[in-house]
Amino acid sequence: MPRSSAEKCDLVMDRRALGRALLARQMLLQRHDTSPARVVAHLVGMQAQVPANPFVALWSRLVHLAPAEVDRLLLQRRAVRTSLMRATVHLVDARDALVLRPLLQAVHERTFTGAFGKKLGGVDRAAVLAAGRSLLLAAPRTTAELAELLHPQFPAAEPDALAQAVRYLLPLVQLPPRGCWRASKQATWALTDDFLAASAPPAEPSLDELVLRYLAAFGPASVADLQTWCGLTRLREVVTRLRPQLCLVHDEQGRPLFDLPSAPRPPGDTPAPPRFLPEYDNLLLSHADRSRVVPQDPRIFNKLFADKGLALGALLVDGELRGTWKIARNKARADLTIWTLPGMRAADRQAVGVEAERLLAFVEPDADDRDVRFAA
Repeated sequence: MPRSSAEKCDLVMDRRALGRALLARQMLLQRHDTSPARVVAHLVGMQAQVPANPFVALWSRLVHLAPAEVDRLLLQRRAVRTSLMRATVHLVDARDALVLRPLLQAVHERTFTGAFGKKLGGVDRAAVLAAGRSLLLAAPRTTAELAELLHPQFPAAEPDALAQAVRYLLPLVQLPPRGCWRASKQATWALTDDFLAASAPPAEPSLDELVLRYLAAFGPASVADLQTWCGLTRLREVVTRLRPQLCLVHDEQGRPLFDLPSAPRPPGDTPAPPRFLPEYDNLLLSHADRSRVVPQDPRIFNKLFADKGLALGALLVDGELRGTWKIARNKARADLTIWTLPGMRAADRQAVGVEAERLLAFVEPDADDRDVRFAA
């Protein structure tokens, strides 16, 4: 009798092997000769509340990235900036904007209620959303405009809570040029179904597909990891339903992790070149247990990103978080500063320096003077 998929790859994976599997699926073990659209779709979107973040994230994954390619995706409505996983803004394929949002509506409702629910002052949410939809059908609006226009209709509520009700509880997209290369336009919102009306209707929303796509981009993973990534709860029954299609692996502590049988699981000693990630990258945000990438002491993660509130990117060395970075521009000069943990090998430091110079040239191509600096 043939064994099920769950039995075919029943093995133990140590922390480094889990890290290499994640890097392979995140397209970070080697750069790939493909399009930004394919990367965005494979990763189930890219964290994008900081508009420049997807450009750095894509640059670290692609053999070549022309920022104009990403701009075209947005301008041609093939990709959009919208709120999805964890109720945060992501750059996603247009189809995913339509098919994933219904699955994640509960996340947005919970997030709104926790942050703004009491500030509505007992106003009927359905009435607020109906009024907000009418305003957005008439014209795209900023959050400030929504607050100003809605408050006279619902004076018992705080203006910002009214705007945020529309922002969280209706499927919206941010209009370009927001999110385009070197664009700084304030976020202006439109209804997703109105903005993407010409797009082909997506397949029926499916939690099963959501789980399988997560594993393809982030596995092997536990149910807790999956829930951390998307913000949904009670997904164990979905994983149980999919179990015949999945294989089971265990970490060194014996905890069960689920995976796709054919997904890459390279050896733990596979070379992992230095990679610069933006301030927010789902690689670091999508597991309840981050030990496959973050050093064992969780204080390391907090300390690296607690530098006086600065928005810092992440530096991976040998597949682990080993530092942070930031680019500062002063007129015609651009500096990339790297803060590293102690003990970095000379060869790794040299490789990091080379990668940093390439990144700085990509982000600041018009700077007359560019410099990479290491700090303790």
